[in-house]
Amino acid sequence: MTGNSENCATPSRPASPLVSFLPPKSVVLVGLMGCGKTSIGKRLAKRFDLPFCDSDQEVEDAAGCAISDVDSIFGDGALQSGEYRVMSRLLGQQVQVIATGCLTFTFEKTRSLIKEKAISVWLKADLQTLFERVTGRKDRPLLEDGKEEEILTKMMEDCYPFFEQTDICVQTYDEPANITVDRVIIALSDFIHTQYPDYHVLRSV
Repeated sequence: MTGNSENCATPSRPASPLVSFLPPKSVVLVGLMGCGKTSIGKRLAKRFDLPFCDSDQEVEDAAGCAISDVDSIFGDGALQSGEYRVMSRLLGQQVQVIATGCLTFTFEKTRSLIKEKAISVWLKADLQTLFERVTGRKDRPLLEDGKEEEILTKMMEDCYPFFEQTDICVQTYDEPANITVDRVIIALSDFIHTQYPDYHVLRSV
């Protein structure tokens, strides 16, 4: 499957909460901090009646420390290998919705795993939206007070070329989370209809 950089737009038809299907694979949400992976992921999982998992939390539980401390405690590359092991375990379980860390999809081995075993969705947000959502937050270890815009800009330059390799791209805005969820569901429905034409598992969501 190819990237979606030319097809990241709001669906043209009205969003509907009545789409009835289950995804054939786990849905993995990708994007920078502030794009809404956790809030959208939890709501999406509830709509599908599927489990939700935050891979950052799983890595921290496995390592016994904060994400930002993994490499300093266990050595360079420990975070990448930890992310891969966690994603391997999660994608070997039942179908679920998984929110990833903002760098998870940039790791080549982990990216290949996700592309093989999941449907990846990039929640794309512009700089202003990300900046407004993360400024002043104390739970963003990659950011430094007063330099949020500069750091986010650099991260967008570094990460977006990788995110363009996801299966689906959904633009996120300053809007109620459930509206974004509706648009993610529509994008998933369109993707599954195209890529899995013989898949007919329906369920009220």
